Amino acid sequence: MRLAKIISFVTLLLIIGCAKNINDSRCNYLLDLDIYYEVNLNLPQYNDLNFISNSVYIPNVGNGGIIIVNSGTGYLAWDAADPNHTNLPCSTLIISGLEATSGCAEQNTYSLITGQSIGVALTCSLKPYRVESNGNILVITSF
Repeated sequence: MRLAKIISFVTLLLIIGCAKNINDSRCNYLLDLDIYYEVNLNLPQYNDLNFISNSVYIPNVGNGGIIIVNSGTGYLAWDAADPNHTNLPCSTLIISGLEATSGCAEQNTYSLITGQSIGVALTCSLKPYRVESNGNILVITSF
């Protein structure tokens, strides 16, 4: 009988310890969209990506467009929608160097290298996308 109580107690602890809210209500402003986009670095609109620390905004992909960055060690891609704000026209991020800022009243600012907020600690970081380089072609996909 004592063994049954111990097993029940351990099982209860495991259930409580492993339970986790998969849908974090604080980070649910962005949709999980399937992304597939190719960037030809030979095209003039993407020429800035041939140089370290430059970034390019591409509209109409993802939640608010995507931002692609040449980090010097590779390419990074982020959703251009502020993950800490409802999806409004002002929540599309505006690039300034290696930072991006929301046009909304809060003006949330993020690093385009780490995806983390700058200044004020915010709950959600930028939504990343996978970047695969194949010669002069970048393929941007969702994880």
